[in-house]
Amino acid sequence: MSAPPGIIRNLQIRLDSKAALTILVLLHSAVTCLSLIEVATFQSYIHFSGERAWLAVAVAAAFSIVSLLFVAARFSFGYFVGFYCYTMVLGFLWIDVFSRYEYPRLYAGISAALSLVLFLLPVLFVRAPFRSRVVLSKADFEHLLTAILVLSAATIAVASTYNFRLISIAHIYDYRDTLEFPGTVRYLTGWVSSTLLPFAFACYWLLGYRWRAVLVLVLLLFFYPITLTKFAFFTPAWLIALAVLSRFLEARTSVIASIFVPMLIGLVTITLTGADLGTLPGKYFDLVNIRMMATASSALDIYNHFFAHNPLTWFCQISVLKPLTHCPYQEPLAVVMQNTYGFGNLNASLFATEGIASVGLYLAPFIALAAGLVLAVGNRASAGLPPRFVLMSAGVLPHVLLNVPLSVALLTHGTAILFLLWYVMPRSLFDQEP
Repeated sequence: MSAPPGIIRNLQIRLDSKAALTILVLLHSAVTCLSLIEVATFQSYIHFSGERAWLAVAVAAAFSIVSLLFVAARFSFGYFVGFYCYTMVLGFLWIDVFSRYEYPRLYAGISAALSLVLFLLPVLFVRAPFRSRVVLSKADFEHLLTAILVLSAATIAVASTYNFRLISIAHIYDYRDTLEFPGTVRYLTGWVSSTLLPFAFACYWLLGYRWRAVLVLVLLLFFYPITLTKFAFFTPAWLIALAVLSRFLEARTSVIASIFVPMLIGLVTITLTGADLGTLPGKYFDLVNIRMMATASSALDIYNHFFAHNPLTWFCQISVLKPLTHCPYQEPLAVVMQNTYGFGNLNASLFATEGIASVGLYLAPFIALAAGLVLAVGNRASAGLPPRFVLMSAGVLPHVLLNVPLSVALLTHGTAILFLLWYVMPRSLFDQEP
């Protein structure tokens, strides 16, 4: 039996209050740092020392003041992305204190903190809606959703002819480096799995078309044997979790809880059990606490070290710009990092790629501000849509933006397409939401 709507609404209001949000974001900051202490026992590239713990605590506590912006700001697409980026940068500032890599760590920490603040200002507070010039009717919009399903099924069918392997997650790395798709198929795969199908799932779920929503999840699951990524395997479960979480919590609280609760579970279970990464609790800790968050934070540490001793790219890593200029790196930066450090292909966020790698740590804050202005377009395009819908339809993109450059997120993963879909949606679509 489901809880009465009145009880759920009262719970939502209480947990979305300023006092509750303040406690929640500060607890999250503490869990992020405690989690990294445990991560250091498993990962050789992350360190912890009791001698410098006081300094790390002081840095984290001072930077946690930034988290209060999430108490003051209203929910938006930028709020969702911004909180995940806050967690990543907080993690880097903790790692930076203990790092054994040689680079100007004080300036790198200041640069990262300033970059995050300048990034947050537009993504949290630029919200003015665009003037509606093109808006689909409800009938046309339903035809669009059907077209998305058809395109998704066709993409899966074509991509399957290049690769389709039903193997366990433990063996995906034996085959993934050999995958090759034509450019068109590669782009369609990114658009469909990261943007179009999550968008369709949110629409169908909130409109009450549950069987169509289930069909979307099945289509998403087909991308695992095609792409052989953990990202594809867990996307359906992640979207379901967001749907359930946002049913009981307001959008802002859902954003914070979506990362705080999984990290807390991982930290508690690994601490209480003392398990290694080969056990079930260890695999969960590896997936959530290490892969999802610590790796994104440590990428900033590694990129700072590499580009303190090697030429900057000045954006030549962007594929459309590489033929137009001399580039010191002919391979993708992820491969360059793999060849240098041996940690695997290390993709990284806009803070590491468009920031540190492209212009260096002194100019990186200005790039972060520009990136924030670009992503704030999503706030404006989605203005007037229900917060729960924006949260669910963009559910995959914060993870994308933690792990790939902004240019890749916009083009290869279809973030720009999502902005367009939000812009043309009829605002009255969910007026009779069940």
